[in-house]
Amino acid sequence: MAGHTENTITVDAPLDLVWDITNDIENWPRLFTEYSSLEVLSREGDTTAFRLTMYPDDNGKVWSWVSERTVDRAGRIVRARRVETGPFAHMNILWEYTELPGGTQMRWTQDFAMKPDAPVDDEWMTDNINRNSRTQMALIRDRIEQIARDRQNAPLPR
Repeated sequence: MAGHTENTITVDAPLDLVWDITNDIENWPRLFTEYSSLEVLSREGDTTAFRLTMYPDDNGKVWSWVSERTVDRAGRIVRARRVETGPFAHMNILWEYTELPGGTQMRWTQDFAMKPDAPVDDEWMTDNINRNSRTQMALIRDRIEQIARDRQNAPLPR
């Protein structure tokens, strides 16, 4: 069996702002509440390899892995995969952005499978990713919407 998640949220902000903020990976430790650090390992064209490290979990374990992501701004999609898979047999991620009247829709899709010796199974991880994606997407939406409001209310230069 394999795991699949798909979560969507609408952000009341222009597509360019949503794209720029969510794809500024060096800023992810300040954007996401679960990441303690991100180290860019290499860049080649639109593809970036990076190490992502989480804050310690409830048991004090720090999870870290290398991922590779390719952005396609014209197509409004980002494809990513874990290079160091850890407990996953594979992990593939697709982010899609759709411009809507009054905002931008973000959709995160994750397809994965856990290794047979992983501490959790596909069903547990599906529930975990769904719960966490909804939490992170809501926090990101709120942060981007605040930035959009701040920019809209900024005084005009004289």
